[in-house]
Amino acid sequence: MKEFLEKLRQQVAENPPNYGDADSVLGLLYECFNENNPYDSEQIKADFEELYRQMNGMPLREMDRIVYPVCKLCRDHERAGVVEGIKIGVRLLQELG
Repeated sequence: MKEFLEKLRQQVAENPPNYGDADSVLGLLYECFNENNPYDSEQIKADFEELYRQMNGMPLREMDRIVYPVCKLCRDHERAGVVEGIKIGVRLLQELG
């Protein structure tokens, strides 16, 4: 087993993993999940419709200046929730033994 682990460490050292846009394995799990399971609840859809309604008549660039940071903030919070949820699940498994 030690020999296998050493070869695995050597492989990773020589070929560092590519997480894409993620900064960790947990981030990569989130990216894969999010890409393959797009989900917007009816509430989220309604909230974005309201946001767009309020911006009606604004120039497109001005709308983009507002919408892009809002979407990034939503995605960052969602990602943090998924990553922390996975950490809690792993911790629970460890404690349950």
